[in-house]
Amino acid sequence: MENEEPKCLILPYGSGNLQYSVEHLQGRYHVFQPNDELKKVADENRAVKQALTHPVGIENLQGKVDERTSVAITVNDKTRPVPNSVLLPPLLSMLRAYGVKKENISLYIASGTHFPMTEDEYPLVLSEDIIRQYRITSHNCDDNDNLYALGYTSRNTPVFVNREFFNTDLKIIVGDIELHHFAGYSGGAKSAAIGLAGRATINANHKLLIDDKSTIGCYQQNPLRQDIEEIGSLMKIDLALNAVLNKDKEILGVFFGKPGAVMEAGICLVDKVSRIHLNHLYDVVIASAGGYPKDINLYQAQKAMTHASFFCKPGGAIILIAECVEGIGSNGYLEFMSGIDNISEVFERFKRSDFMVGPHKAFLVARILQQFRVFLYSSLSSSLVESLLLKPINSLQEILNLVEQLSFGAEVAILPHATACIATLDNERHD
Repeated sequence: MENEEPKCLILPYGSGNLQYSVEHLQGRYHVFQPNDELKKVADENRAVKQALTHPVGIENLQGKVDERTSVAITVNDKTRPVPNSVLLPPLLSMLRAYGVKKENISLYIASGTHFPMTEDEYPLVLSEDIIRQYRITSHNCDDNDNLYALGYTSRNTPVFVNREFFNTDLKIIVGDIELHHFAGYSGGAKSAAIGLAGRATINANHKLLIDDKSTIGCYQQNPLRQDIEEIGSLMKIDLALNAVLNKDKEILGVFFGKPGAVMEAGICLVDKVSRIHLNHLYDVVIASAGGYPKDINLYQAQKAMTHASFFCKPGGAIILIAECVEGIGSNGYLEFMSGIDNISEVFERFKRSDFMVGPHKAFLVARILQQFRVFLYSSLSSSLVESLLLKPINSLQEILNLVEQLSFGAEVAILPHATACIATLDNERHD
């Protein structure tokens, strides 16, 4: 392997890349990438049209909508790399061909608890042509006047939904299916069930992340994810159009139909891309969040930290590579960490406080810090990084030095696209 491995690796960082020399590791490292043997679709537009005309879990829409039908289409915000420019035009064309009037179609940007996108940010997720022709709204989870109460899930989550979205005849969610660090997988109902929900709904759902089964790559047995499915049912989400992407954001597959059926089909493909079997864990894990938008802020990039932890030995070190051009990404996270000096204080404050999205990141990070040392190479100031109980790294040379300082002869796992990988330890082969 030593003779075949490159001397320099490319690690995505923001909108560019870092070149990381591995000569000093002398064969003591292994690069883990998502499965690149799966071919991207030959013709993206054709793949979307094929999915639209061959829906899963339902017959096609012909004869079921007309000029009186109002349609709501949910799209993800700027933190998700969804190829809307490929997915939306064929969907909109199909709706128009079936008689739906342009003025009866509205697009909703699913912001969840993120800051609602401003109009000048719309081009980050939608084409100018769509922006010009259709009504677009960025959801605000705190706009109580535009939230409609739908009752409770079986796990006692109060369900508040964007009122305008709920009052539409046909509800379609557009997004991608990928691994999620506590919902198991993103995609399907999640885009609206979380993206267009009220803060109380999101907080109550995300509180379920303290359950050990609320973890990466777990779907049917994941209480948080199944709560999302219930929220979606109460919202009466009709259809999902989801893509599965490779590490280069190219489309591997497109699925359209009932959200649950779309998830089942998409998860099979995601697992083929992302699941990596290990016969041992590593002393050090160097993990890139995957570049923009996955490292747009620490709130998003933290997900890569969770993925990296599945490759690392207890007591080992994780080095997270994430630009965080927009800073932390959560005022609630920063405020929660104010005055905290150690992870015990994180757990104590978290236990005393009402659960809220934002501070939950502090809990997730602290849970990782219980087992691993975590270092961060980013554009954030050292003082800010340290205030979050992480150890700052300010240069690539520091990373080179750190690997040797952490453990002489350490084995290193390198994950250029950490959030697209999930490690499964094969106990039968583990010494």
